[in-house]
Amino acid sequence: MSEMPSFAAHNGFRLPAVGLGTYRLNGDAGAAAVAAGLDLGYRLVDTAFNYENEGAVGAGIRASAIDRSEIIVATKLPGRHHAAAKARDSIEESRHRLGVDATDLHLIHWPNPSVGQYGEAWQALVDAQQRGTVRHVGVSNFLPEHLDRIESASGVRPVANQIEVHPYFPQQEALDLHAERGILTVAWSPLGRARELLQEPVIVEVAAGHGITPAQTVIAWHVARGTVSIPKASSIEHQQLNLDAASVVLASDEVEAITGLGRADGRLFDGDPATHEEM
Repeated sequence: MSEMPSFAAHNGFRLPAVGLGTYRLNGDAGAAAVAAGLDLGYRLVDTAFNYENEGAVGAGIRASAIDRSEIIVATKLPGRHHAAAKARDSIEESRHRLGVDATDLHLIHWPNPSVGQYGEAWQALVDAQQRGTVRHVGVSNFLPEHLDRIESASGVRPVANQIEVHPYFPQQEALDLHAERGILTVAWSPLGRARELLQEPVIVEVAAGHGITPAQTVIAWHVARGTVSIPKASSIEHQQLNLDAASVVLASDEVEAITGLGRADGRLFDGDPATHEEM
């Protein structure tokens, strides 16, 4: 496998172009999948308090042959823990569940703007970073106004914003804003509506031209656009295919053609961060 491309944030923090998503990877099977992925070559593992699998992820990290210092563990603070005291406890709880001295990247999962406490949650992450129990701080599903508010209040800019990005919802404006500010874009659900998306003629055609699968084509599209993708994969076969896709170079017209699949209603669900609440 070729060396994994990576992208850098405004402070020099780097993420590999492809990480391992772990949503619904739970229990012993989840731990085994994480360990297998790390041994194959993954160095970014993404989880969340609300996935209820931080324990399994931590067990997988310890079971792998990879030194802890080489692994970036990302997790997320849930909406119900935005208040300052709850946020501090939640950050510590995630660390204990994972069995790590510090989380490498800790995100606010959703801004939940109607609750209005994401500023407290952000300050709790910044404080944890200063204590050394969180190495890098970021957000997820934040809109420009949310990013502006937390940076203005704290003086600290997130290193990453994990948002919904896939060919049906390419989010070009968000990617441009993040690039301008040195904020890494991490794509959740990077394959979108996989069954439907992977049958799109343009994706099938590009895949055939490169001798790769449609799923690999979409991952290569993310890499070409400078976004970190975190597809979930439990089988070694799919994990390896996803890793291999990072080294595929698409032509600019191929990237544009896939981006052209974007739809006004491209979201997977009614997950507009301006109104969606997830506790």
